[in-house]
Amino acid sequence: MSTSRGGQSGSTEDTYELQNDTRLDDLHAKIRTLRGVTNDIYDDAERQNLMLDEGSNTFSTFTHSLSSTTSRFARAFGLSSATGGGTRQTRIILYVVLGIIGLWIGWKALGWFWWSTATGGGSVEDVMS
Repeated sequence: MSTSRGGQSGSTEDTYELQNDTRLDDLHAKIRTLRGVTNDIYDDAERQNLMLDEGSNTFSTFTHSLSSTTSRFARAFGLSSATGGGTRQTRIILYVVLGIIGLWIGWKALGWFWWSTATGGGSVEDVMS
């Protein structure tokens, strides 16, 4: 502040100085807010990276577990190619299909037997009326 300009210019300079200080304080507040937001974004990105790493580790563990379970299953049923499991696999599939067909035939026979004993040997029309 210069006093050589007179009283009026001194108060104008003081006003400008106060305005500059106010704007500088506003700028500092905005910078602090921006720094806080930047730090929050960084922290959130770090947390998400940790979650992704944990998820990746979980899936890797699951993949390994599933692979070893599949290998044990193949060895148990002779399905691995090292044991010549092509014939055994076909035989197992055949047994499963025949078992399902047998269960279906048994279910139908049981239903027919139950229906004929429940109605006294009559026809469906006799039971409905």
